[in-house]
Amino acid sequence: MKRRQVVAVIGAGDAPRPVCKLAFALGREIARRGAVLLNGGRTGVMESAAAGARKEGGHTIGILPGYDSRDANRHIEFAIASGIGEARNAVIVASADAVIALAGEGGTLAEIGFAKKFGRPIVALDSWPEIDGLRRAATPAGAVALALKLAASNSRRRN
Repeated sequence: MKRRQVVAVIGAGDAPRPVCKLAFALGREIARRGAVLLNGGRTGVMESAAAGARKEGGHTIGILPGYDSRDANRHIEFAIASGIGEARNAVIVASADAVIALAGEGGTLAEIGFAKKFGRPIVALDSWPEIDGLRRAATPAGAVALALKLAASNSRRRN
């Protein structure tokens, strides 16, 4: 059985409506392409992306900062209560085959740094223009297509 690719969607927990709409579209596209959505399992970008994935019948994983899996948003199918606080950002990125970054703050920036350090492909969607070296996409469908292509290429290099 072929392993499904895992795509992390990162961004603000307190995101404005336009960013949440992008996240929802990303989640839908990830599910349509048969990949698994991974994120921090909470609110904002995380909840919107998970809602989009579940609407398309996709699978969602949330790695939570605390000890209670009930803290996950209602669209997370598999909630992992890490108990490690913001250090869970490293776990999210390390568990992903590719990362898609939306607008966010310090936690999102940390995840981008981990993606660079861990050699995970990262695609920015309408965000982070000040960071060199990020691949960029103009649409949610384009971001997911590029992330999955880069993940497949990265996987071949590691094997």
